[in-house]
Amino acid sequence: MEIEFLKNEKNKIEFKIIGEDHTLCNILRGELWNDKDVDIAAYAIDHPLVSEPVMLVETKKSDPKKALLDAAGSLRKQVEELKKSFIAAV
Repeated sequence: MEIEFLKNEKNKIEFKIIGEDHTLCNILRGELWNDKDVDIAAYAIDHPLVSEPVMLVETKKSDPKKALLDAAGSLRKQVEELKKSFIAAV
């Protein structure tokens, strides 16, 4: 996975997530909405076969890159907990 920033402003970032689809984008968007400082968390895929997802994150005051990193870190922890629970159940 590669990220290409299209806009990088004070409270807004827009970027492509190369090599990903709705699966990652949807869960990341949902996790971003858990941050009270996030005003906008959305993504679009023009055509699933020929275009990359473009995600927009806009915050009220904080750095949107930090909000993105926090959301990704939270998702990582959740996946690790799921793996541990699954291994323990097997």
